[in-house]
This record gives sequence, structure tokens and C-alpha cells, in this order.
Amino acid sequence: MDSYQPGAAMPAHIESLAAFVSASPSSLHAARHTADLLVASGFVEMDETAPLDPRPGGYVLVRDGSVLAWWIPENLGAPAFRIVGAHTDSPGFVLKPRPTSSFLGWQQAGMEVYGGPLLNSWLDREFGLAGRLVTATGSTLVSTGPLLRIPQVAPHLDRSVNEKLVLDRQQHLHPVFAAGRPGADLLAEVAIVAGLEPADVLGHDLCAFVTEPPARIGLDGELFASPRLDNLASVHAGLTALAGLADADAIAVLVCFDHEEVGSASATGASGPLLETVLGRLADALGWNVQESAAARARSVLVSADAGHAVHPNYPQLHDPDHRPLPNAGPLIKFNANQRYATDAVGEAIWRRACAAAGVPTQDFVSNNSVPCGSTIGPLSATRLGIRTVDVGIPLLSMHSARELCGVRDPGWLAQGIGAFYAGA
Repeated sequence: MDSYQPGAAMPAHIESLAAFVSASPSSLHAARHTADLLVASGFVEMDETAPLDPRPGGYVLVRDGSVLAWWIPENLGAPAFRIVGAHTDSPGFVLKPRPTSSFLGWQQAGMEVYGGPLLNSWLDREFGLAGRLVTATGSTLVSTGPLLRIPQVAPHLDRSVNEKLVLDRQQHLHPVFAAGRPGADLLAEVAIVAGLEPADVLGHDLCAFVTEPPARIGLDGELFASPRLDNLASVHAGLTALAGLADADAIAVLVCFDHEEVGSASATGASGPLLETVLGRLADALGWNVQESAAARARSVLVSADAGHAVHPNYPQLHDPDHRPLPNAGPLIKFNANQRYATDAVGEAIWRRACAAAGVPTQDFVSNNSVPCGSTIGPLSATRLGIRTVDVGIPLLSMHSARELCGVRDPGWLAQGIGAFYAGA
């Protein structure tokens, strides 16, 4: 690996990932930015209400915080899909409907906890608000600079704070944004940033995002610290692979769902009908009959790409002693006998073959039997679609923190493995 110097340029894929994360402070921004990058590479954006185009080429559509893209090859073989699934959302905080309050001279923002963030990682960090504002004439994406901070109590006031930190979600996670301004209106300020009249805003979907930019760190710059690696690293890898696809014998699909961090049970989540409906409409547009559509699903494979855990050097007892993944040693194949991950031996072999063709190393992840296992969109999509699914992803430390950590090589390797999978290696 090249030697790291402060201020040195990042490797190309990591530089691109850093820019993607910075441009995607909310799931709505991530979906929109993914579509824009694909359009810039030659894809055609589709209106979801319009008929789908059956001609060879790339297409993309956006619904709220989800994005779905597909590439039809010139020489399509037997009807089949090669699908990569990821998610655009990350755990954190969402602004409440009436967010502004004043207490003891401070102005504070009311926020709901979204998903399962590592709460203490948000303390004493500057963060902004991002998402959309809705008016009678449409919606506007907005992203602010640093506005808010959740101040931690000083040890002089609470001598136990370093021994036992307990955060009440309602009382202690109430960020400040001003002092001595009882007439301040946070939502109005965000509307002004968006170029809107505050009185015209009828609704909002706004979330918190830390404003500290991604950074390459470590002795030789071998580590990458960034917000929202779970799961924008997978979204970025998928779009990079799809945009660079030159040839294939099956329809390549990228679907990036919203709301994975809260269970996926939404119109734009993996438990919803979005992917199933588009695949069905696409089969109809291509003239496949019922038998061909059923056969296409039987031939298809879905790679569920989501972050996994690197072995934590300070908590080794939480990992399986024979499966201890490291950064910069390749993407993970994720296994769980109870179907928290959807990998089986056939899916495993498909992913290993693709990675071998791309020259990408792989690692295995399985949970310690005494530690509960998380899950992904993989089992949900497999259940809904009946398509063979394999769960993969890059290893992280500090998953669900405001800033997560990975190796600089793994995101690029994930993109290369996905590219080989799309190409049918």
C-alpha cells in the first residue's frame, strides 16, 4: 500500500466513496445522488408511473429514499436477473413534527431516535439536518451546515459519568441550537436554507447527520473513518459496478431500499412491493410469459450487500474464536443458521467464484453463539421473491456509530466482486 502522508490523496475508490457519503446526508439524498450518477454514466431515468422500456440499456427510478436501477444487455440469454440489494438509511435521529423548544434560556430541537444508533457516539459532535421539505407545489431536498450539538454533562457535575453513562432518550438526547433566542424557529431556519418561505412548508422529513467529513487515517493511511458506511459503502459499490458494466447475459439490477434500520416494513423498504413490482413489470415489458417469468426467478441470484463486523481488539470475547475478520482482508460472506442472513452453500459458491474472477479475497463471518445476530434485507427479499440470496459486506468497527471505520481496500474490492457477479463470472 502507498505510504500515507497527511493531506495525501485518497485511493480513487475511497475518494469517490468519501464524496458519495458527503453528498448523501439522508436516505433521500442518497437515492437521488445514486440516480444522478447513473444518469451521468448513460442511464435513463424513468417515471415509475410510465411504461418500462424493454430496449437494451440502463434505466433508473427513484421513489423517496429508495432507488432501483437495471441494465438490459444487448444479447440477453435465458431470462434471469442478477440483483444487488443494499439500503440507503443509517441509524440516527429524525426531527419531530414541532421541533423547537426553549428551556432555561436554551433553544433545543425535538428529535426521535431512528433505529439503533450508538447513542454516546453522537455526544459533543456538531451535526446538521438533511432531508426534504414539502410545500403545496412539491418537495425540496435540503442540507444544512452544523446546527446542533448534544452536550454531555461535565465530570465536575457528575462524578460517575466515566464509570456509568446512562442516556435517557427523551431527556439527555435533546440537542441545543441556540441560546437566549426564545423566538427562534428551527424549522423556519431550515426552510430559509432551502430557499423557501417558512409559511409554505406543509411537512418535513429531516434527519440529523454529522458534518465532520470522511478521513483516511492510520499509520499508512490504511483505515477509512466516515459516517454512514453502513450502508452507503454498499450502495456506492453497487452503483460503481453497475455503471461500469460492459457485458452480461442477464439483467443486472441494483436496488437500494430505505428503512432497513427500522425493520424494512414500509412502502420503500425491502418488505414492501417495490422490487417485486418492478421485476414483474419489466418481465411484462420484455414479453415474458408466466412460465418464463417463473423460470427467470428460479435462475436469478440476489447479493444482499450490507456491512458486517470486523473483530474488535478490545472485545475479542464477543466474536466467534474461529471467525475474526480484519480490515483490508476482503469482503465478508455472512452466515447464520437461523436465517438472519440468507447465505446457503450455493450462494456462497456463486459469490466466491465472482470474487475469484475479480481477484478479490473473501472472509467468513459468523456470530458467537452467545451474541445475538443482526439481520439484513437478504432474508426479507429472499422470502418475498423466492430468489436465491447470499449476504456479503465489508467489515467495520464501530458499526452504528456516528463515525464508522473500515479498511481502505475493502470497499473497492466489494465493488469489483459485484462487477464480476453482474458479468456472470
